[in-house]
Amino acid sequence: MNLTQLKGMFVADGCTKLYAKPLAANDNSKNQVYFGPDFNALNLFPNTGIFADSSPKNPIFKARLQFSWMQAKGEVVEAPNAQLILYPQYPEVRFSGFLLGCKAAPSELMAGRMEGRILFFGVTATRSVIGFVVEAKSEIAAEYRALSLEPTDGVFTELSLPSILSGVDSRDKLLAELHRIHEKGWIDSKQLDSHRQLKPCNAPQCGGFTLEAELGIPKNSDAEPDFLGWEVKQYGVEDFDRIESAKAITLMTPEPTGGYYKEHNAEAFVRKFGYADKMGRADRMNFGGRHFVGKRCPPTGLTMRLNGYDAGTGKILDADGAIELVSDSGEVAAEWAFGKILEHWSHKHTKAVYVPSQCRTDPQRQYSYGNKVRLAQKTDSLRLLRAFANGGVYYDPGIKLENVSIGAPKTKKRSQFRVASRDITALYETVETVQV
Repeated sequence: MNLTQLKGMFVADGCTKLYAKPLAANDNSKNQVYFGPDFNALNLFPNTGIFADSSPKNPIFKARLQFSWMQAKGEVVEAPNAQLILYPQYPEVRFSGFLLGCKAAPSELMAGRMEGRILFFGVTATRSVIGFVVEAKSEIAAEYRALSLEPTDGVFTELSLPSILSGVDSRDKLLAELHRIHEKGWIDSKQLDSHRQLKPCNAPQCGGFTLEAELGIPKNSDAEPDFLGWEVKQYGVEDFDRIESAKAITLMTPEPTGGYYKEHNAEAFVRKFGYADKMGRADRMNFGGRHFVGKRCPPTGLTMRLNGYDAGTGKILDADGAIELVSDSGEVAAEWAFGKILEHWSHKHTKAVYVPSQCRTDPQRQYSYGNKVRLAQKTDSLRLLRAFANGGVYYDPGIKLENVSIGAPKTKKRSQFRVASRDITALYETVETVQV
């Protein structure tokens, strides 16, 4: 078998991405396979959820994979115990459990200490991962070495697949769509509902909904990246020539995983930590205000902290730690477990496009989108936590409770983490301004 035939087998098994990693002697089932000196591997290989599995002296996270080994004729056999292990104290990621419980695993190659082996990983559209390993003397290994490829993603090299060689890649397609939208000029405010029906939209957040509708993205869609693997973020600007501004961009809106909010509910949370509406709207309470790490937020009296994270070293010390909102008395009002934040960030934000917009309301609400956008790539969750610690990312909720005094109060939940447009460079390895 040669490399071209191997690529064809990955395509036949539904793979849309293919990565390769030359293996060192220590890359084996006993020592685990080294996946890099950061958490970047989480962006490449989909997992079924990140969870803490550690002791006080050994904080680690684990992430299960839907992993299978491909056989010589292309069929795949499940490896049910395959997982990524994240060691935040270093930090690094390793691959483990890939032989255990698999009836047709390449045990001889993956249990040994041979130099020159090449391990290939295919990623499918259904978020599964397929592996194939070859020995150093194989035709495939010789052909791969002859290419003299440099790693493109940490310790991995991405290889092109036959099914997409002749097609337009996701970046080109995205930019072409954003060019089309820019050329339309002013666009009536709208949203695409979950049934893919266009509806009018008349609220401050409609700039994002209008852009998503133009891209064919339904409102309240699933947790996948928005468009061909790219997360789409819109934000307002006054001048399309000055797109790096202090305007806030909402990065994500995860619900708390613990604290008073989780133990009770959003209504009880607002009643305890919220305040009467400052615009005088009757029978309404709000919970809002910018919450920065280490700074007390006057409207709520809460302080955000990173429990289990050392800002000095940039490392997670406690895998059971969390982003917390804490009262003056030390009560945890709400928290977001590190594992869930890592999972959400690595799943959605591997690649993101930040699109500037302008809004007008006369004669009706309309939006226009700029001719320059920013493409952001290569992030990991430790960059996100550093940005929290440095004050670049903050919690800015928009939670409200209406009909407070009657028997059927109405709660609107919106826990949002935000960043100023000018500060997104702290979250990614590369941020490129591109003309559409």
